[in-house]
Amino acid sequence: MGRAPRSSEDAVHDRIAVLRAERRTSRKELAEAVGVHPQTIGYLERGEYSPSLALALRIARYFDLPVEAVFSLEPLPPLSAELYGRTAR
Repeated sequence: MGRAPRSSEDAVHDRIAVLRAERRTSRKELAEAVGVHPQTIGYLERGEYSPSLALALRIARYFDLPVEAVFSLEPLPPLSAELYGRTAR
């Protein structure tokens, strides 16, 4: 598995919660599909834990997306900004 980020520079940002909501997937369903405890998904979504490479790849594969569409070392912009060129209000 991963570990808790040591600093903000070490944090891994993700879109797991957004992707789960879009696909109507619970934390439990995602956790079972990728082989972790549902609590781990919550830790990842809150930025309290950085995923291992293997877990990040399994999560990306679950959503059928490239890993860089789900995870980033920089804060991810809102999907509306990426898809429609809109900025947050």
